[in-house]
Amino acid sequence: MPQLDFYKKIEPEVSSFKSPYVIESGQGSYLKINGVDKLNFCSSHYLGFAEDQRLKDAVCEAVQKYGVGTGYRTLAGTHALHLKLEEAIARFKGTEAAVVFSSAYMANAAAIQTIIGKDDVLISDELNHASIIDAVRLSQVKNKFVYKHADTNDLEEKLKEASTVVKPDGDKPLMLIVTDGVFSMDGDLAPLPKIVELAKKYDALTMVDDAHGEGVLGKGGRGIVDHFGLVGEIDIEIGSLSKAFSVIGGFIAGRKTLINYYNLKARQRLFSIALTIPDTAAALKAVSILLESDAQVKKLWDNVNYLQKEFKNLGFNTGNSQTPIIPVMIGDEDKAREFSAKLFEENVFATPIVFPMVAKGKARIRVIASASHSKEDLSKGIEAFGKIGKQMQII
Repeated sequence: MPQLDFYKKIEPEVSSFKSPYVIESGQGSYLKINGVDKLNFCSSHYLGFAEDQRLKDAVCEAVQKYGVGTGYRTLAGTHALHLKLEEAIARFKGTEAAVVFSSAYMANAAAIQTIIGKDDVLISDELNHASIIDAVRLSQVKNKFVYKHADTNDLEEKLKEASTVVKPDGDKPLMLIVTDGVFSMDGDLAPLPKIVELAKKYDALTMVDDAHGEGVLGKGGRGIVDHFGLVGEIDIEIGSLSKAFSVIGGFIAGRKTLINYYNLKARQRLFSIALTIPDTAAALKAVSILLESDAQVKKLWDNVNYLQKEFKNLGFNTGNSQTPIIPVMIGDEDKAREFSAKLFEENVFATPIVFPMVAKGKARIRVIASASHSKEDLSKGIEAFGKIGKQMQII
């Protein structure tokens, strides 16, 4: 039977699947795994909001008042909290408007698919996130150009080539440059000022996925666009509510006309359930906190700077990171896995990043700092890295 052939075909890959560790606690500075507290060096909860009492209280209050579930935004699912959240995000990002989706993955898909037709042009950084790659595929755009990572000279060459494209009806195609803001494997930044300059020169729209920049970069954590002083210069800003904000969901921020177009046309909004009440309340509280204070952001960067300095003092290579994502370069994949396993024995949880997530020979332990860490927490982690690094002759 064809069905049996299918199951036989996938069985070898399925049999190699290894279940991830099961977390038995909240996502704080420590994670409880198999009843043991492990120092959390790998969660993207940059500001420590995952266990913040203010968010917990906001969720409890909202659930008691409104319940849990919502619905489709176009029918009976647009709640007053959704509108408050979108207004708060727009204020936070310095844009005219914003629209929220159930995930940043969905936001990327909507941002590209809704405005890019098959005869338009899309130009993408080679290290963009998988959600951007999938969004490009979903759009079915035929004119795709990929430039070398953060290489604006190559980007300009691609723009020159793309400028020769003409749609079958003779019209000029829409041209969109897409980049991550912070690249999640290396922690480096997109060269946004030059990208904006080139976009203006070649009459292209710009889109930035700032999932790992929200709450981290810029004034009070407003993101990479603010960091570079480019507020109002980027057409489409994608943000995640699941990293620094520690909830779930994503958003698109930009001009009101564009956001209204997404409200009207984006299939990921039209045919998907809206954020639940607790998710929306928690996200709204997180954004509101950052609108009022940058204390969490300052604590985060104190920790980032401390970790970077201590890794360097030990002799580790941390690449070109400019963010709380700190790649401790190992190189060999088996050694990276072994290093992570030895860290786990020392009650430090930091995962290995290996092929195909990064190129072969570029394996690393990706360490992520958080505002929830104390200096004692960070020192414990550094001590474990130093001990194992010497044992394995990495340093």
